[in-house]
Amino acid sequence: MPRLFASTSRISTIVAGSSLAQGAERRHKLKAIDSLRLHWPDYLMEAGGLSIYMFSVCAFATLSWHPASPIRQFIDGAIPRRAVMGLGIGTALIAVVVSPWGRRSGGHLNPAMTLAFYRLGKLELWDMLFYAGSQFLGALAGVAVAAHVLRGALGNTAVHYAVTAPGVYGDIVAFVAEVMISFVLMSTILFVSEHEHLARYTPYFAGALVAICFVFEAPLSGNSANPARSFASAMFASYWHALWIYFTAPPFGMLAAAEAFLFFRAGVGPFCAKLHHANHQRCVFHHGYRTVFRFFG
Repeated sequence: MPRLFASTSRISTIVAGSSLAQGAERRHKLKAIDSLRLHWPDYLMEAGGLSIYMFSVCAFATLSWHPASPIRQFIDGAIPRRAVMGLGIGTALIAVVVSPWGRRSGGHLNPAMTLAFYRLGKLELWDMLFYAGSQFLGALAGVAVAAHVLRGALGNTAVHYAVTAPGVYGDIVAFVAEVMISFVLMSTILFVSEHEHLARYTPYFAGALVAICFVFEAPLSGNSANPARSFASAMFASYWHALWIYFTAPPFGMLAAAEAFLFFRAGVGPFCAKLHHANHQRCVFHHGYRTVFRFFG
């Protein structure tokens, strides 16, 4: 009898554990469905914002580098041409972030940035995953539209779908450069957004940094700092060399910036995950200050 009782108890424990696991799985799936049902407009706006940005990247790359472009013929030298392209894409980034879509979605336009804000406790797991998926789809849509509008010009060897590729110093230097620009970009956004008088200018700091980095850093790695941006161009160009750099270095750099931010603020995360703060648009992010677990310090 004791042995039978023990066996029955064990079976009951297994059945109960299985039921709990199934219940947890159902709740997990429901949470994903709820996130998609409630926040799908925000995901679409983030995708739309990145599609506009990628269209701008492709358009300015064509204007700056295509042999038949009047800008290419009028401006002599790689640095001035990169300055034109940097100014164009930096302005496009600012325009998207301050647009109604960017004000509502947050204007991350970058899976690595969204991942860093998730690390800082500003959004839920499913929102982070759906945001990242939307950003990749938006980037692909932007290049697709640019390829249709610009026809064969975007595929010209001088433009090559605006792919990001390591420079003459090789993959390791490109990886380090991508980590550095990603770290600087994310750190700037975090610390500026927490400054009482500078917070309103966060989109402009981000756009200016993108423009400046393109002028001086692009020869090292192509100045990506964005996995979705690099993937979309690589997909249309069928150019897969060193794509691992752009999938690993930007998340690493931005997560490192998040850790540095938590270290200097004793574990207190940022107040807001939007790049444009002063608006009354609906927000999917967690507002307010909260203490976040730190890996260091």
